[in-house]
Amino acid sequence: MTGADVRDIDPGDGRVSTPSAPRGSAWRSGTPRTATVTSPAVDLSRQTSTPERSWARVVADWPELVEHFREGLVVCGPDEVVWHVTPLAERLLPEVAVGVTLAGLPGFDARNGEFVHHGRRLRTRRVLLSAGRSCWYVEDVSESAGRSDALLAERARAAFLAVAGEKLGNPLHPDRAAAAVVRLAVPELAEVAVLVLAPRSGRARWWRARRADDESPVVDRGVLGAAELPPAILDGLRDAAPHTVDWLAEQAVEAGWLPGLSADDVGVRLVSLPGRDEPVGVLLIARPATRWYGEEDMDLVRAFADRAGAALTTARLYRDQAEVADTLQASLLPAEPVQTAGVQWGTAYRPAPGGLRIGGDFYGSHPLPDGGSIFFLGDVSGKGVEAAVFTGQLRQCLHALHRIEQQPARLLRLLNDALLETTLAHGQGRFATMVLGTVRPHRDGGLKLTLAGGGHLPPLVLRSSGEVEHLPLNGMLIGVVPDPRVGQVSTRLAPGETCLLYSDGVTEARGGRRGDEQLGADRLTQALTGCHRMPAPALAERVEQITCDWLAQRDHDDIAVLALRATGTGARGQRHLHAVPDPTGTTREGTRAQ
Repeated sequence: MTGADVRDIDPGDGRVSTPSAPRGSAWRSGTPRTATVTSPAVDLSRQTSTPERSWARVVADWPELVEHFREGLVVCGPDEVVWHVTPLAERLLPEVAVGVTLAGLPGFDARNGEFVHHGRRLRTRRVLLSAGRSCWYVEDVSESAGRSDALLAERARAAFLAVAGEKLGNPLHPDRAAAAVVRLAVPELAEVAVLVLAPRSGRARWWRARRADDESPVVDRGVLGAAELPPAILDGLRDAAPHTVDWLAEQAVEAGWLPGLSADDVGVRLVSLPGRDEPVGVLLIARPATRWYGEEDMDLVRAFADRAGAALTTARLYRDQAEVADTLQASLLPAEPVQTAGVQWGTAYRPAPGGLRIGGDFYGSHPLPDGGSIFFLGDVSGKGVEAAVFTGQLRQCLHALHRIEQQPARLLRLLNDALLETTLAHGQGRFATMVLGTVRPHRDGGLKLTLAGGGHLPPLVLRSSGEVEHLPLNGMLIGVVPDPRVGQVSTRLAPGETCLLYSDGVTEARGGRRGDEQLGADRLTQALTGCHRMPAPALAERVEQITCDWLAQRDHDDIAVLALRATGTGARGQRHLHAVPDPTGTTREGTRAQ
């Protein structure tokens, strides 16, 4: 081999220049060409700094230099026959030798890129030289590729956990949260994932996700008795390290959770999902035995289980709180008035905006032994939950006190004393306004009303003439001072006449052209003029509609309306009216009993 043979060889990384002086080969050579390596006789001890003598030192040091290259070099002739192989290339590619043809060599991927060879990941690149020759650079990238793969895997695990945490944070219903857990576990963690929740009332619900052909998991669910759960599941629910239980795969197959699979075909693991005091459930995961779960896999599974347990615990806690809130709200909602002979009731209720169905306005009635009723409508100070709780206390007091006193003014004073005692004991400082009255049927078909006022808006009476009358009723707030001044008034309702009670959420509703003008009692009176023929339910709904139209979707206070209409002797209290065709072809008003 002559210097001309390697003169144009370029390592490709710019670390070795290509001088014009002849160079001797530092590689193992077995080239089929007849060549002699010539090198000028150089006395290195007397070398000067001329280019020729400098290159002579490089040639002398070439074997040592090549040994420390990061890449091995394989030089091929135009016919892909190997001419030269550096020692590093020999170690990385033991099949490559001088004189063999590189194309089709077993184990060598003759393309630029990476491939695995003898357990090592190699990176190769080809550089074309002059005269049809080529040089292959071979580098062992196993360590750097391993670090890169580990970093990518860690990033993938972190991304999966981030997505899982985001998706598991949305469902606030236990069933939807459980379905989300198994759906997220497939296919990232398993081919089949089964979630079993802790039994309640002797029954345990489970969810399963299976990988389908279209990569979208199929989710189903079922219920098992607590005694039917596999022993491994019971151990997991007791937080007894269930992933170490023997025969786990057999138990999963026997339970029917791995359809079409045998215990020898799958690797199965089980982890507990942590709850507040004890596991909220267990997660069983399975995938082919060829992809056995390693320690890194189990670390990811446990991290996922922590998030799933937190999501399920939150969902169950939210459900329990929602059930309590629904029960309490139902008990605090205004109760519909009891049916009373000769009386038709109408009600409307709209709490202030804020997501609650309860507020500080209330109404209701209680029957009296003589066939009449005590009815009331009031408004407590404040809004929301605190006002609703105070309303509940007031209603409970009234429910107890009406059994010992039926005269409206005296009953209102007793209620005032009870509320004062309650508010002072709890330091609440709350008060209420109220209209409380009794209604008794009269022989002529009308109604006799006796009303007492405690700082509330005076009632309206819609007379049969179409006139709207304001009853002169006044008084002091309830729950503020002992022995308050309570006003009382009596009136008669002829058949077809209506008494209307309402809260200040109606008259103080702000709207109009500028949005800050109150509806007021005068506008309400004008809007109700001529409505005396309306049934009580329709009249209450009309008052609510008038108020809402005036508000135009603005914020408002609690709105409550109670209407009672004299229906005449023998009539029953109706809540809904319908247009019923008469057999003669005319239309008459029919009623449905409350």
